[in-house]
Amino acid sequence: MTLVTAGVVVLDCAEPEKLAAFYKELLVAEETDTNANRVEIRGTDGIRMAFRRDVSATPPSWPRPENSFQVHLDFHVEDLDEAERRIIGLGGRALETKDPSGPFEERGYSDPAGHSFTLRYAAATAPKQD
Repeated sequence: MTLVTAGVVVLDCAEPEKLAAFYKELLVAEETDTNANRVEIRGTDGIRMAFRRDVSATPPSWPRPENSFQVHLDFHVEDLDEAERRIIGLGGRALETKDPSGPFEERGYSDPAGHSFTLRYAAATAPKQD
């Protein structure tokens, strides 16, 4: 029997309804639970996220060192440019979009409440041909 199972990623923010709307659109998700202080969503791929009201929440300041990374999310995409346009259109902000050296192409963004996340290029894998 498993002692601990994966739960849900929870982001604190001043306006959970607005932040949930951003991630619902980005992840093509549906709302699964809502109360006065928390909104939870589930993406089509099964990812679960919740947004908890904290009126004194302070967004991370990454890439500046003060109040830097508290947590960040990685999302895999097949088209970085298309995903970037969608993020900006939904109210997100580019933080670091230069191509880094190394084997992975990735770009940094923040959601409308200031939480940072990374888009990582993930090439589509073709199904096996028999």
